[in-house]
Amino acid sequence: MNHQFGTYGGSLSTPTRQNAVLRNTYWLLALSLIPTMIGAVIGTNLDFSFLRASPIIGSLVVIGILYGWMYAIDRNSQSGLGVGLLLGFTFFMGLLLGPLLQHTLGFSNGAQLIMMAAGGTAASFFGLAAYATTTKRNLEGMGRFLMVGGIVIMLAVLANIFFQSPVLHLVVVGAFVIFSAMMIAWQLNAIVQGGETNYVSATLSLYVSIYNLFTSLLQLLGIFGGDRD
Repeated sequence: MNHQFGTYGGSLSTPTRQNAVLRNTYWLLALSLIPTMIGAVIGTNLDFSFLRASPIIGSLVVIGILYGWMYAIDRNSQSGLGVGLLLGFTFFMGLLLGPLLQHTLGFSNGAQLIMMAAGGTAASFFGLAAYATTTKRNLEGMGRFLMVGGIVIMLAVLANIFFQSPVLHLVVVGAFVIFSAMMIAWQLNAIVQGGETNYVSATLSLYVSIYNLFTSLLQLLGIFGGDRD
């Protein structure tokens, strides 16, 4: 068996290779939730006033760190270092949940909103996974649309860092829900169809999509269902 860390070589039969990638992706994705939850607990108790003091600079620095970190994971996706970088990344992403969780817990029904967002994210993921892994369709054609959509959404995110428009923020959050759901289906289908053979890269893509889906749903629930009483 020709095997590199994270990538399954051509000596395996195609169905066996695809099943192995999918199985390891699910395992690593589940493992990545542990440092995320630890980071979230810590982040909920941290003081993020330094970010609120300079929101534009803080946001740009965080975005730069995240993209640099993801690039490093992708570059090392065929080694154990890639897994270590991925788990460190998920811990950092958990920390970044702090401000959103603090804001949500400021509602009298904040805990319920968090559980609803988590439940909605889990239900969406399992539903999309069931479709993407059983459909006979090849969703590869969605790739170009998703690439353009991702660029447009990120430009909108960067623009709203400066404009701070509530309307644009709502549009971006809604777009992230749709985009993240499509990304989950596309990535899982790519594994099943044999277009993705590296489970570290696949896990990173799925994790970011799930994270964005959860945070977007939580923000929408807070906007439309948050109770200050």
